[in-house]
Amino acid sequence: MTTIDELISGYTDEPGYFDFAKWGPISRPVVEEERALVDVQARARFGSEVALTEQAGRVRRAVSAVVGFPADQVVFQPDTSSGLVHTLFGLTGQVLMSPRDYPSGPVAATRAAAAMRVLEPVWMDLDHDVVTPAVVQRHLTDRVTAVAVSLVDYRTGYLVDLEGIRQVIGDRLLIVDAIQGFGVVDAPYGVADVIASGGQKWVRAGWGTGFLALSERASATLTPVFSGVAGTELRLGGSYHETLPTLPGAAAFQITNPDPIAQARFSTALEGIASVGVAAISREIADRASRLIDIADEFALPVVSPRDEAERAGIVVLEPSPEQMTTLTAALLNHGVTATVRDTTVRLSVHLSTDDDSFDLLRGALTSFGTTVYY
Repeated sequence: MTTIDELISGYTDEPGYFDFAKWGPISRPVVEEERALVDVQARARFGSEVALTEQAGRVRRAVSAVVGFPADQVVFQPDTSSGLVHTLFGLTGQVLMSPRDYPSGPVAATRAAAAMRVLEPVWMDLDHDVVTPAVVQRHLTDRVTAVAVSLVDYRTGYLVDLEGIRQVIGDRLLIVDAIQGFGVVDAPYGVADVIASGGQKWVRAGWGTGFLALSERASATLTPVFSGVAGTELRLGGSYHETLPTLPGAAAFQITNPDPIAQARFSTALEGIASVGVAAISREIADRASRLIDIADEFALPVVSPRDEAERAGIVVLEPSPEQMTTLTAALLNHGVTATVRDTTVRLSVHLSTDDDSFDLLRGALTSFGTTVYY
């Protein structure tokens, strides 16, 4: 079993990086795994293909170990959006969604509604700009067949109550865009029917990595509209010249053969997470997010993220007054602090590798900001 310290020792990002909600620098073990398989691919030694083809099963097992779904109910995807497109184009009825979620889900739903004409997005009117079980319940009708939510709000770090939402929606499908919490939030994934995520953010596996996990109910309900050759029985030895029925279950929801090196990167990162345990990682992330909030309070910067640890993940969002925004952004830049600046907010996000040196850089930036603004 890997310890937290051993996992942290594999990260090589430099101090000042507070942008894991955008993308996470990959770890040394992930880099080494990629290099090893690139060498295998480049040499093409007799029998070396086995090392590449076995990554498909490995990545399903690695995802399974983190989300708790059986490995045969998991299929690799190149990103979160692909999994959501597969899901929403395959859905019929009404899907209840937040208009404030990251656009991957809403865009897929509106495209599916226009193209297939069997799906209708229903947009929630939010209380306090967040999705809660009460908000979901208020919008439920007999025509709603599914509810789609983001596990973590990319704008604020708000952590949705999956168990509460499951209780109010009954046997409707629960679709979860997990990208902003997967790997660092100890979420009750078992209550969901669909989980889609990528590995380029908190898992730190690089771009081109992700998955779609389906419950048995979801597999029976969704139509694999975009099933390509990799999602057909050709993979089981069928003829090129016969009609190719789709594979059963989650395996149907793929278009072509995936990149085995991307699968290996994703597997390596997930195996490290599973060895430590998501619960332990989540606690460490929560401590660092609390430290962020304390520093923001020290400099009188308004925090729009939840302060209750049970309601937030690793994202802390600051909202200075409009006249302070340029000064704050410049101070962060000048002190080597990487963050996401969007409209009127600054989004900071932490990971296990966010250490004292990073917090010192942030404190230096905010000290400079405070001196400029208040004196």
